[in-house]
Amino acid sequence: MRALHSPRSRQKREEGVALLIAIFVLLLVCVIGIALIVSSGTESALPVNYRSATGAYYAALAGLEEGRGRLLPINPNYFNKTSPGFIPTTGTLPGRPPLPLSEVRYILNPAAGEDVLALYPDTEYDKEFAPFETLGAENIVTISSVSAAAGIPGPLYKWVRINAVTERQLHADVDNDGSQNPYLELYYDGSRLIPYTANTGHQILEITALAVLPGGTRKLLQYIVAPINPFPANFSFPAALTLAGNNVSFTGPNYSSFNANGNDQYGPAGCTPGAPPVAALGYTNGSDASQSNILTGNVMTHQANYTGAGGTTPNVSLVTLPSNFLTPGGLDALVQNITQSADLVITGNANQNSLPSGMTYSSPMTIVVKGDLTIHGGYSGYGLLVVTGELDYDPDASWQGIILVIGKGTFNVPWNGTGGVLRGVIFVAQTRDTFGNLLASLGPSSFSYGNNGGGFNFSSCWINNAVPTVTYKTLSFHEIAQ
Repeated sequence: MRALHSPRSRQKREEGVALLIAIFVLLLVCVIGIALIVSSGTESALPVNYRSATGAYYAALAGLEEGRGRLLPINPNYFNKTSPGFIPTTGTLPGRPPLPLSEVRYILNPAAGEDVLALYPDTEYDKEFAPFETLGAENIVTISSVSAAAGIPGPLYKWVRINAVTERQLHADVDNDGSQNPYLELYYDGSRLIPYTANTGHQILEITALAVLPGGTRKLLQYIVAPINPFPANFSFPAALTLAGNNVSFTGPNYSSFNANGNDQYGPAGCTPGAPPVAALGYTNGSDASQSNILTGNVMTHQANYTGAGGTTPNVSLVTLPSNFLTPGGLDALVQNITQSADLVITGNANQNSLPSGMTYSSPMTIVVKGDLTIHGGYSGYGLLVVTGELDYDPDASWQGIILVIGKGTFNVPWNGTGGVLRGVIFVAQTRDTFGNLLASLGPSSFSYGNNGGGFNFSSCWINNAVPTVTYKTLSFHEIAQ
């Protein structure tokens, strides 16, 4: 006979199942609770991590911008004002760029008592340049940051490195020779990268900044920058002396030792002349009296003394200029552009006593005189000189660089003398009338030399040394993984 189960025993079995379900539900609730706690912690950490990463990013970016900004001579904290020669402006070795591979520069921004390069070593340099160049073998020069102001700490970057750039480092074959040269420093001509051996353009630089926050967050950022000047890309002066305009005139001295030479020669230390010859005298309008005005200005008397491109003498040629160099508005814009980044702007008439006395080839200056300028005596200048009025120049004075007489367009040499030199290039154009109004077309610019003097010589090296940098253009920007 089958035994019958009582209702009480069935209830006990059901209570065991209910206990298991209760435990499972409790476990599920615990898991959900733990997940919520973890999620809450993650959500709390995300803003903190983002804030730290963003802070480090902008601290490194501030380092890059300090490095880029202090490359400009117009900056009051310009490197070479703080530490003369920190960034060379000309090659320190013959045939080499201003900052060769062997030279590395650092801006240091330590916290109190820190040895920045020891605590935060620069391992990125060797990754980019080894085995051909290593940081330990380079000549390292350091300078302090100026980011702190009035006792307030600046951005928390640790160091900024500035160095040359090569084909191999950029993984680029810029000269299309089938290889990436690890020793070929690169230049920029305004539109593309070129090897420094092309003898044109300006050196590009790499700027790298490391930021480290107190919590340990790091960011390493990098710029590739190139200097930009006020002249058009790939522009070169077509003559040792260019008289731009209509019915221009030239009067040379009746003096056998006077020379106007368009063959590239002379230059500061470290620069080897090698540009193609240009005309000794250039004019821009072939359909007016410009050529005859020049030839009748004592040129034919000593025609062998006017030498340049093509070898013919006297070397007087119709030259080609960019369109903006052939209009008053275009040349006026050039003067305004130069003025914005000039080291010194003089408003009104001036003489040699108004000009700085401390210029050297390694520290050329850009000077704009908004008026007439008289240079009398043995004054020496280096760089870019712009005169909007009349320039009266003593042949015992010297200027090595670029002279632009744009405005009244009159260059006179009323005195005698043979003690000075004019090396680089001279450009004269009349863009304004006697009342200062902008002309509709270029007027008759003029150049008149006294009874004797040494003359003037074309020099690509002195030209390149004088060209001012308006800004450093960022060619590339990226973050380097840490």
